[in-house]
Amino acid sequence: MLKLEPRAQTSLALAVAAPLLALVITVLIGIALFSALGKDPVQALRLFFVEPLKDGRALSELSVKAVPLGLIALGLAVCFRANIWNIGAEGQFVLGALGAGWVAMQAGPATSAWFVVPVLLGGVVGGMLWAGVVALLRDRFNTNEILVSLMLVYVAGLLLNYLVYGPWKDPDGYNFPQTVLFAASTRLPRLVQGLRMNAGVVVALLAVVAFVVFQFRTYRGYALTVGGIAPAAARYAGFSSRSALWTALLLSGGMAGLAGALEVAGPLGQLTPYVPVGYGFAAIIVAFVGRLHPVGIVFSAVLMSMFYIGGELAQSRLGLPKALTSVFQGLLLFTLLACDHGLQYRMRWVAAAKAKAALA
Repeated sequence: MLKLEPRAQTSLALAVAAPLLALVITVLIGIALFSALGKDPVQALRLFFVEPLKDGRALSELSVKAVPLGLIALGLAVCFRANIWNIGAEGQFVLGALGAGWVAMQAGPATSAWFVVPVLLGGVVGGMLWAGVVALLRDRFNTNEILVSLMLVYVAGLLLNYLVYGPWKDPDGYNFPQTVLFAASTRLPRLVQGLRMNAGVVVALLAVVAFVVFQFRTYRGYALTVGGIAPAAARYAGFSSRSALWTALLLSGGMAGLAGALEVAGPLGQLTPYVPVGYGFAAIIVAFVGRLHPVGIVFSAVLMSMFYIGGELAQSRLGLPKALTSVFQGLLLFTLLACDHGLQYRMRWVAAAKAKAALA
């Protein structure tokens, strides 16, 4: 019979190669899926892996999706390293958009172009406040942060709908559930004229550098990592678990809020009920595919953005369902978890007699 045994040590090379192997397996399953649906697998894979990279306009659209995914994943990686499971980044993203939107609506025609900075800060504060609710309930009442953060996603969605259908509704918007268009001074400058790529790319790259320094070159980052890997050792060293909880959740919420603010100040330019598009949930996969490392998250965010764009192209050109994007995201996470399990355990054939003797 087959027996699972923990490996004595995990190969670093295999750990790095696991996401690539997971991607290859996902592609192979995708080929079988496209064939079963009666579509040309080569054409379908081209939409996912070639079209999003073919020219400057495609790369611009890729950046619009990769920036929020990467920012949210950076914050989630800190949480997950500290063994704190923030599953509600989508709600913190929405609150960040609401905070940024409220600040943006205070701007007028004569407002300085630097007003975009308070807009982004409003988003950060909104995300941190929403994550702070999770931290407070966990800290004071020992609630489960997975359930609380997840339930707050739906509360955030309801709050967004209330505001765009009610107090913040544009009176000249022909009864559509949307706010006024935000002033030009609240919008991020575009990096290339005529394309949607904006200064959010620069913000995201600076955030990557900052998180590399924080995680691997600061005392606080070291304390968070130790607390996640070995809680007993962290307590012995005097690291505060309470401080780790608040630091990780506020950082995570702030990054999700910043992502929401960049959406408001970038491609959206107003608030509508369609602000939440699932970035907060997809970023969980981005964080794990990137091995919870800021540099790895850059590449996994680009890959996940290709899935988003490829899914939209497959829907319009091949008539495939929109849910195909979620299917690919789920397959990638499932295969990555399977590969990681193979890194930690190995299968060994044990004779039946020996197996019975071991059980006895």
